[in-house]
Amino acid sequence: MASVTSLTASVHQRLADAFSAALPEAGSADPLLRRSDRADFQANGILALAKKAKANPRELATQVVAAVESGEVIQDIEVSGPGFLNITITDRAIVANLAERYADGERLGVPLAENPGTTVIDYAQPNVAKEMHVGHLRSAVIGDAVVQILEFTGESVVRRHHIGDWGTQFGMLIQYLIEHPHELDHKGGEVSGEEAMSNLNRLYKAARTVFDSDEEFKTRARRRVVDLQAGEPETLAMWQKFVDESKIYFYSVFDKLDMEIRDPDVVGESGYNDMLDETCRLLEESGVAVRSDGALCVFFDDVKGPDGNPVPLIVKKSDGGYGYAATDLSAIRDRVFNLKADSLIYVVDARQSLHFKMVFETARRAGWLNDDVNAHQLAFGTVLGKDGKPFKTREGETVRLVDLLDEAIDRATAVVREKAEKVGLSEREIEENGRYVGIGAVKYADLSTSAVRDYKFDLDQMVSLNGDTSVYLQYAYARIRSIFGKAGDRTPVAHPELELAPAERALGLHLDRFGETLEEVAAEYAPHKLAAYLYQLASLYTTFYDQCPVIKPAPAQEVAENRLFLCDLTARTLHQGMTLLGIRTPERL
Repeated sequence: MASVTSLTASVHQRLADAFSAALPEAGSADPLLRRSDRADFQANGILALAKKAKANPRELATQVVAAVESGEVIQDIEVSGPGFLNITITDRAIVANLAERYADGERLGVPLAENPGTTVIDYAQPNVAKEMHVGHLRSAVIGDAVVQILEFTGESVVRRHHIGDWGTQFGMLIQYLIEHPHELDHKGGEVSGEEAMSNLNRLYKAARTVFDSDEEFKTRARRRVVDLQAGEPETLAMWQKFVDESKIYFYSVFDKLDMEIRDPDVVGESGYNDMLDETCRLLEESGVAVRSDGALCVFFDDVKGPDGNPVPLIVKKSDGGYGYAATDLSAIRDRVFNLKADSLIYVVDARQSLHFKMVFETARRAGWLNDDVNAHQLAFGTVLGKDGKPFKTREGETVRLVDLLDEAIDRATAVVREKAEKVGLSEREIEENGRYVGIGAVKYADLSTSAVRDYKFDLDQMVSLNGDTSVYLQYAYARIRSIFGKAGDRTPVAHPELELAPAERALGLHLDRFGETLEEVAAEYAPHKLAAYLYQLASLYTTFYDQCPVIKPAPAQEVAENRLFLCDLTARTLHQGMTLLGIRTPERL
């Protein structure tokens, strides 16, 4: 089915035509249409048009009103203040528009992007042989939501998980594993993620103890780094063991987060090793990078240290080693020239903003980024504790991500269990819904906050049935689904001929905004705006549910069918919106 023209677009076109008719010499003019509390819409474009034409705004507004095509879509239009236009939509137009959306299945009338491109999104970047902690949460959750949203709009999305799988620390680990070759053997077959991480932690502590106490081992470990960088087969084989063991752990955590991480999308630092030398050569030959004290550097006029001296981006160190910049610049080359990307998105901590600003500017100077290919850091803030300080354990340690998720699931399961008897949930359903509610609560708390802002991690608030939480939205969805079990032979049917109650109109107008909202969210990489839309939708539905009986007391047949239609479309919109945020909506709660 073709996409559905929104009411906003319909009204906008009618006003634009009226503007042109009232003042032909002005050419096309933007009505500056927006949603309004005083009417369904308000148009503010008259003031700019009147100034341009040196006309009286109210007189011009009156001429525009006379030229507006009304009746089918626009019920009433009045001049307000110095020349604002307040517009009311017909009830018939609202219901007819929603009926078209309803007939469009899962897409709900949302159009695909006219000129979709290819976006590479870099998110969820844990480190090999290291435990994931609360600091890894936001990149994964925000990145996954942006992937889902962009794909829904028709964009071709390439996922990339730039894991930390290279560096000098592996010399120590590999050397220890070579000297203790069975430390990562799986004697009992498959291991769980927790067991894999336990194995890695044990091995790391043992290797560190020897490294700190045995100078000869330390020398062997440092030589092993050289072997790793040279691609020596035995060294690479041992390195691969660490990567494989870490993936068992990573994937178990991402599975708990209800996220799909595919093996081909995991391309860590090691994936760009073969490009590093050429990247440096290209930068130096083009003059983008220059030698300074033996290192290969890129300088910027606006990046200076506290002493006022320039702070360069170091691409290659004076000892011949490569920094993060060389890897990141090689990744840009790969993503632009091999993956043919139009956009590069990096979901990375805001504290790395200067690094990426310098990397992106270097790539632009080299010609790898330009007007047709852009890079954007989707920077995110810090997860804070209830006290507003960086989230730590009582002992001051960084919070393990798996512990945080387990606690969220436990708290949510307790909330679900309180309501389970009333709904008749089985123990299996209680546990399953507890996972969906717990993980949804964590994700929504993150996604309902603008990414760049810090937010407080407060599980008591996150699993609350009241307020702006995913649990509130999930219960709203489950409540709607429960209505259909009581509807008898009544089915959802749109009745455009009916007059709508105020709560029905408010709900219908908001449902019409779903496509507009997703377009804005996708353009700005702003999942928090989708979360805000869904919360408002659930709130408007609560008002509708309180003021507009659907089952009891039983309204007239046509009214009941139309209200069931609004209920079903609301449920489908909630479900689709939550799915795009990576959050499940259980049918019964």
